[in-house]
Amino acid sequence: MHNITGVIPAAGRGSRMKKDVNKQFLMLKGKPVLVHTLEIFESCPFIQEIILVASSGEEDYCRRLIKEYEFSKIPRIITGGEDRFHSVLNGLKGISPQSEIVAVHDGARPLLLRSDLEKIIKAVATDDAQDGAILAVPVKDTIKEIGEGDIVQGTLDRSKLWIAQTPQVFPKEILQFAYRKALEENFRGTDDASLVERSGMRVKIIPGNYENIKITTPEDFDLAALILERRGYR
Repeated sequence: MHNITGVIPAAGRGSRMKKDVNKQFLMLKGKPVLVHTLEIFESCPFIQEIILVASSGEEDYCRRLIKEYEFSKIPRIITGGEDRFHSVLNGLKGISPQSEIVAVHDGARPLLLRSDLEKIIKAVATDDAQDGAILAVPVKDTIKEIGEGDIVQGTLDRSKLWIAQTPQVFPKEILQFAYRKALEENFRGTDDASLVERSGMRVKIIPGNYENIKITTPEDFDLAALILERRGYR
């Protein structure tokens, strides 16, 4: 198996949670959201190191969490940037030279199944997804495209639409190249895959799980608690 690094951007403020604290530090079933996320990567035998990207001023708190929960795969904490793009970019600069594959995963996605993490890593490590892969799920609803005045312009073909999730996994050189190119051309995109795609690479979809939600709103937080309860987490 290749040398694999997990990059966990956890520098977002999460204003839609309507809380003063970073949403990733909110207590979910007795542990901070971020701890649930890190435990998945810590327990994965394919992951050699985890680079945690934290907001400026929150590095010491993250170090205390690492010590309290006895994480052994986090050699360093990187300070995040002004947005997710710059936070991941900073994280990529902090990975070890030995790293060959990078798995980028949102710190606010604590419900990822370890089996899905291992599945997507295997796809990239075995060259089944040579340029990279993302977890995603099919769109269930009908999607409308609107124009000026919120007038419907058309109905998109649902069979071709997928909801992108994380982790998104790529060979290190490909992801670093895509980020450098985007930085030079002042392109940001909405996820890591969009940067790789515009670099001419082929990103493969790996079917994920609808429970792998990103906690963004109070409703998401409540749903995450219910999902953990259903999984037997007390």
